Amino acid sequence: MKENWESRMKKVKQTLHEAKYVVLSGGAGLSAAAGLDYTGGRFTENFEPFIKKYGMIDMYTSSFYPFKHQEEKWTYWAQHISVNLYDMPVTDLYIDLLGLVQNENYFVITTNVERQFYKAGFSSDKIFAVQGDYGSKQCAKGCHKILYDNEQLVKEMIKETKECAIPSALVPVCPVCGGPMDVNVHKDAYFVQDAAWDVASERYALFLKEAEKAKIVFLELGVGYNTPGIIRYPFEQMTYGNEQAVLIRLNQLHLEGANENCSRTIAFTEEMSEVMAAL
Repeated sequence: MKENWESRMKKVKQTLHEAKYVVLSGGAGLSAAAGLDYTGGRFTENFEPFIKKYGMIDMYTSSFYPFKHQEEKWTYWAQHISVNLYDMPVTDLYIDLLGLVQNENYFVITTNVERQFYKAGFSSDKIFAVQGDYGSKQCAKGCHKILYDNEQLVKEMIKETKECAIPSALVPVCPVCGGPMDVNVHKDAYFVQDAAWDVASERYALFLKEAEKAKIVFLELGVGYNTPGIIRYPFEQMTYGNEQAVLIRLNQLHLEGANENCSRTIAFTEEMSEVMAAL
């Protein structure tokens, strides 16, 4: 039986106050709660031409659409990136999250790729964006481990878009192998993990090593089962392995966890913004 709101809030506040380390994680549910929903009106309003031409149903599945031509593919991706990154200001929810942990010894691990943690002011050396970044492009076959900023190119693509296509001259080409380029998000086996990715991974591993037997809070926000091996399962395992660890899970759809961790898990199905406001 789930404890009442007041009891859970009291536990969370006490746990965060006593914690020596805080690992803050963000999944797709956090993005949606912050206003970056990939479905519904936000999708239909921004992608009407693509919906009519390709039958797209949401921004997530559209990321895997098998475009026949690079001109079409990059026209879609330019719009996708603009809507979710360059045209999207920092959201209140991410600002509230920073306020919650900024005075703590924290680290962020996220599968989200819209740079909201960076925009909110979280320290860049305390963020591990595992799944990539909408603002970077890479060789589509991963022939070398260098990423390239795409902001000016994307803006030019948006400007030159006509009937779901851009001029061929704007299609990016890999400077090493001469092949096509792709957005640096982990959607296939060619995802590039550059030097900065490796550094962030090492920093995260060191943070976890330092906190291995200490009082640590795993604050899990909107993490489901799309890629559970990155955040959800490791959080459960680390909570189980450390008697001083507490897992705080905010998730409207997937609240369940390991039975062995029930006594050290505080769970919320309420709106994330409501929980953050209360904290």
